[in-house]
Amino acid sequence: MGLGGTLEYISDIMSSDKPKKKKKQFNTVELKVRMDCDGCELKVKKALSSLSGVKSVEINRKQQKVTVTGYVEANKVLKKAKSTGKKAEIWPYVPYNLVSQPYAAAAYDKKAPPGYVRRVDQNNSTTGTVARYEDPAYTNIFSDDNPNACSIM
Repeated sequence: MGLGGTLEYISDIMSSDKPKKKKKQFNTVELKVRMDCDGCELKVKKALSSLSGVKSVEINRKQQKVTVTGYVEANKVLKKAKSTGKKAEIWPYVPYNLVSQPYAAAAYDKKAPPGYVRRVDQNNSTTGTVARYEDPAYTNIFSDDNPNACSIM
């Protein structure tokens, strides 16, 4: 181990009396917040700017979209946005070219901004599934090999 390794080991033991804080990652959080006027917009912007770690808050009132960038967590930003009394949720839309079937019932949303569809989990998609029932008694009813087959023709 040597003298250098021993000193590092002892120094780690001595300095480990307080737990190390995990650094927050730089995130971009997008929210859909219901805003009607300049007052609503200002209220939301002021509340979200007061969070620690926020670098910028951008608001697009036409799309009802708020983008928060900084060293923040999505759930804390959402909670702060809801504390203003406005209806808020995580941005539920993605560009329509990222979805394999953008006009399927699960993805299509009339309220979505132009060029966007609702975010859909690709694994749990129920579109395109077909139930198949095969019972030999029913498939042979109209068979040419069956002499007692129905002769509707």
